[in-house]
Amino acid sequence: MITRETIDNIISAVKIEEVVGDFISLRRRGVNLLGLCPFHNEKTPSFTVSPVKGIYKCFGCGKAGNAVGFIMEHEHLNYPEALRYLAKKYQIEIGEEEQTPEQMQEISEKESLFNLNEFARKYFSSVLFDTEEGKAVGLAYFREREIREDIIKKFQLGFSPGTWNGFAEHAIQEGYKKDLLLKTGLALEKDGKLYDRFHSRVIFPIHSASGRTLGFGGRILTSDKNRPKYVNSPESEIYNKSKTLYGIYFARTAIARTDNCYLVEGYTDVISLHQAGIENVVASSGTSLTADQVRMIQRYTSNITILYDGDPAGIKASFRGIDMVLEQGLNVKIVLFPDNEDPDSFARKNHPAETEKFITGNAVNFISFKTRLLLDETKNDPVKKAGLIKDIVASISLIPDAITRTLFIRECADMMNVPEQILVNELNKIRRNRLNRELQGQGGADDIPVPEMIAPPQPETETDNSSAESQEKEILRLLLLYGTEVVHIDQTDENNDKVKVPVIVADYMVHDIRRDELEFDNKVYAVMFEEYRAGLDMDQVPERSFFLGHEEKEIAYATVDLIFTPYELSENWLKHNVMIDMEEDRLIVRLDYALLSFKARKIDRLLEDLHKKLQSNDSVEDVIMVQTKFRDLKAKSIQIHKKLNRIVIR
Repeated sequence: MITRETIDNIISAVKIEEVVGDFISLRRRGVNLLGLCPFHNEKTPSFTVSPVKGIYKCFGCGKAGNAVGFIMEHEHLNYPEALRYLAKKYQIEIGEEEQTPEQMQEISEKESLFNLNEFARKYFSSVLFDTEEGKAVGLAYFREREIREDIIKKFQLGFSPGTWNGFAEHAIQEGYKKDLLLKTGLALEKDGKLYDRFHSRVIFPIHSASGRTLGFGGRILTSDKNRPKYVNSPESEIYNKSKTLYGIYFARTAIARTDNCYLVEGYTDVISLHQAGIENVVASSGTSLTADQVRMIQRYTSNITILYDGDPAGIKASFRGIDMVLEQGLNVKIVLFPDNEDPDSFARKNHPAETEKFITGNAVNFISFKTRLLLDETKNDPVKKAGLIKDIVASISLIPDAITRTLFIRECADMMNVPEQILVNELNKIRRNRLNRELQGQGGADDIPVPEMIAPPQPETETDNSSAESQEKEILRLLLLYGTEVVHIDQTDENNDKVKVPVIVADYMVHDIRRDELEFDNKVYAVMFEEYRAGLDMDQVPERSFFLGHEEKEIAYATVDLIFTPYELSENWLKHNVMIDMEEDRLIVRLDYALLSFKARKIDRLLEDLHKKLQSNDSVEDVIMVQTKFRDLKAKSIQIHKKLNRIVIR
């Protein structure tokens, strides 16, 4: 089990903007950073990161937390796994306490699958570099493809030996269970015997955006027509092909930096372009682009450039997938390589600078590219041209931005030598029909893709400021924001003179609440307050980071909600010397108001309970005792409400 000291070191070292920035593109807005939420599909950014507070919050779906919580949510890891991930990222040595047998059993099956894949990745790499067969067959193939050794190691390429069950036997000997070998697809079973799925193949590990090994692709090196050229890991609990992009781990930083993503088809296309210095490239691994893959790219950029190998049939087959990309609001460009060339071969034949120059110089927006390609096929046939118009306008109609649609309509009208109004009429008809289908709840997905309606971010729910929940919330908010700060309170010295005495905010508030023996109704707030009480008993004030990185998700989420605000003070106020009454400037007043409001609410509830007892109790002694207690509390209530400038009317 990871020690508390190590956890504190990890949480204090991480920078939320760096952790989140590994997965989505963030842009500065004032003191915060803004991006598209990775946890739900949105087109308008509502995902906010506060570097100062070390937290994130999506005002669209409500997800919130610190760096540890983000990794847990995004990578589907448990608390210790997320801490290990961050420790590795920031090169922090992990101190551990011995685990109990029960804790050892709690390691998830998902983590076991990841562990086996990582074991397999290292095995395949070792076979490639350290065995005669690996060098003679696997390494020779990569060198024939002119892939440098540093690139081979970067992408962690490997080789699976020609024996039918070499890896399976090795894994079993190392203690890995048969069912895990079958679930990852690394082994197959026939007649009670295990066989290696990837035997006699060069290996391409497939990584998640965080670098974990999800699965493998294997390429055969013989001309055996009875065996497929490529095989991939099957779907599993950790590998979903439609949600994975080959190379995303190595490309994500470059994609965000260049604000563009090159999309290719195969493993070697990605590898050869990386070798040419073009790192913002990923592959769909031979499958049609999926909505999940588009959303993964959209975390880093709104621009996609698709690199094609010149096969017209393949290009036309991909148009429908590109329409889906347009619908998501991304900008799509197309690069067409010369005949008999693909990104891999072109990058190997040309100097890196020439490759990059060719790609940037030949990138054409998708609408223009599609129009030219289909226009060449019409050959002045009016019927075919009419079909072309409908096809092109259908694609334009999916673009969310009205200005962009208008510009493309104008450009296409010029290219097709057709009056612009004809295209506008067709565009309006398509969008009107789609809207009618949506309103009527009918189908039509086989005709034109129906855009998914995304609800705008909802404002935070208003709360009753007089409710017990809101009073407790305010106490914890002040503790989290100012608990370690010092305020000066008025006290009388031995000469009966008023003096200012320094006191820690947490000590001041906790002592005041404990003195009156008040308790919290909200279970999460009660646990958090108890942490402050226990900490102060040992002369330690819990840091805010302690709650943000808490193992209990409810406490971490509550902490973010308590300290996060979507609003910030504009610099213009300071620029124009406008005086603002800041909470920090009148902190002791705010603390006293919160404590008095908290007490007032608790006392009023006690008065309500006593009033009910008076109505239901027949015993004279009990009635007298209850009445006495009621009067004392009533007097205290009036006194507190008076300090709060409130009038008690009951």
